[in-house]
Amino acid sequence: MKKTVLIQPIKEYNVVKEYYGKTLQSSQDLKTDACCTDTQVPHYIKNALADVHDEVLARYYGCGLIVPEQLEGMRVLDLGCGAGRDCYVLSRLVGENGYVVGVDMTEEQLEVANQYVDYHTQKYGYSQPNVEFKQGYIERLDELGLDDDSFDIIVSNCVINLSPDKEAVLREAYRVLKPGGEVYFSDVYADRRVSETLVKDPVLYGECLSGALYWNDFLRMAKTNGFLDPRLVEDRQISYDNAEIAKLMGDIRCFSATYRLFKLPNLESANEDYGQVVIYQGTIPYHEKVFKLDKHHLIEIDKVFPVCGNTYRMLHDTRFAPHFEFGGQWENHCGIFEGGSIPFDDNQQEVKKATCGCC
Repeated sequence: MKKTVLIQPIKEYNVVKEYYGKTLQSSQDLKTDACCTDTQVPHYIKNALADVHDEVLARYYGCGLIVPEQLEGMRVLDLGCGAGRDCYVLSRLVGENGYVVGVDMTEEQLEVANQYVDYHTQKYGYSQPNVEFKQGYIERLDELGLDDDSFDIIVSNCVINLSPDKEAVLREAYRVLKPGGEVYFSDVYADRRVSETLVKDPVLYGECLSGALYWNDFLRMAKTNGFLDPRLVEDRQISYDNAEIAKLMGDIRCFSATYRLFKLPNLESANEDYGQVVIYQGTIPYHEKVFKLDKHHLIEIDKVFPVCGNTYRMLHDTRFAPHFEFGGQWENHCGIFEGGSIPFDDNQQEVKKATCGCC
C-alpha cells in the first residue's frame, strides 16, 4: 500500500504537540469557544463521565463529547483521543463486547491515558480491557496496524482541522471503516478559505481556527474520498471573545459543526425520490422517542416518515437497520426528493443560520 505523503508535516505537528502537550493545562487556558460545547449533556453520558478518573478529566481541553447512537458491541476509533476521556466514556457505552482504539500523536496526553486502562476496566467490571491507545498520526493509520474495514464507527473532536493533510485523514478513515460504517465527528469550518499568514499563527492554529477548512472545500473533499452525501447534524457560530484573535480573524466567520459521513458507495449525488418510507420503532437506547439522523431528519417513533433513496440506505444498510421498518422499492423513480433533506452542496444558508449547538 502506498504511504501517505504529508504536506509540511513537521511544522504543524510541532505546533500542535507544543500547544496541547505543554501550553494548555486545562480548558481554562483556551482563548476562544471553538472547542467548547453549549449542548446539554444527556444523563446517560453524564453517568459515564462520572466514572472517568479525575486526572483524565483534568487533561480535557474543552472539546464537546461526540457520542453517536447505537454503540453497544461496536468497534470505535477515536482520532485525536488526547488523554482518553472520550475513549473511556465510549468504552463504557460499547460494553464489554465492544472495543475502542484511541489515536493521538501527543506523548504527554497518551501517558495520562495509558495510566488508567486497568482502573477503568475494573471500574466497569470488565474481565479484560476493551480500550487501547496508539501513538501516531491520524493521516497514517496504516502505520499503526489498523486494517481495512475494521471499525464500525470513527469519532473525532475538533482534531481534523489541526491536521496538515485533511484529505489523507478522510482517505484513511474511509479505508478502515467497515461497509456501512460512519465517521461521526465535530470540527471547525470557515465561511471562506483562510490565508496562509493566519495558518502560520501558532495560537490561531492551536485554537482550531486557522486550520479550519472552508465549508465547500470540505464537502468536495469528503465526496472525493468516498463519503458521497455528508450530513450536517448540528452547527453553531464560534464567538471570538479574545480581542486580539477577533482582530486577526477579521471578517472570517468560523463554525463548529457535527457531521455524519457514511461509507456507502451506492449513494447518489442528489437526494432522489423512490417513494420510500421508514418507521422508527423506538428501540435505540436513550433515543426511544425520536431518532435524529441529521439536522433535517428528526424521525419520531411509529410515524410513517418519507425519505429519499440516500436516507433509506443510511438507515437500511447500516447498524440502524434493526430499529426501523422499511417501505417501498427501487423500481419507480419520482425525481428529486422534496420533503426532507436539502442538498448539502447548497448548505450556505445552514451555515448562516448556525442555530444548533455542537462541538
